Amino acid sequence: MNRFFNELVDTHVKIENWLGQGKGDLEVLLSRFDRNFSMISINGTKLDFLTLEAFFQNNCGTKDGLKIIMDKMEILAEWSQGALVSYVERQVLPNHIESLRHSTVLLTLEGDEMLWRHLHETPASES
Repeated sequence: MNRFFNELVDTHVKIENWLGQGKGDLEVLLSRFDRNFSMISINGTKLDFLTLEAFFQNNCGTKDGLKIIMDKMEILAEWSQGALVSYVERQVLPNHIESLRHSTVLLTLEGDEMLWRHLHETPASES
């Protein structure tokens, strides 16, 4: 599997474990995100790294049984220091309506580290 796709899957497994099971190391999870990270969430809210950090701190284990399914990963552009990748993400939470979103992430390479620099999520209907 492509290294960028591996990063997407690995990070979402860590998020699923953190939010759904209360397992993992918050610092290890946060180390995947650039300190200048920005995000546009599915409701249009803009988040920065500190907001993301607070979200993870406040939501450890709060989504019992969360499953995150990744699909349709596609590299839109790739260069020596990163890539722009799109994917479809389905979040399944027992006794809740599934959440489906189209996402685009900007991943940057700094030495051996791959960092999430920007993430844009858009709610989606079944596709």
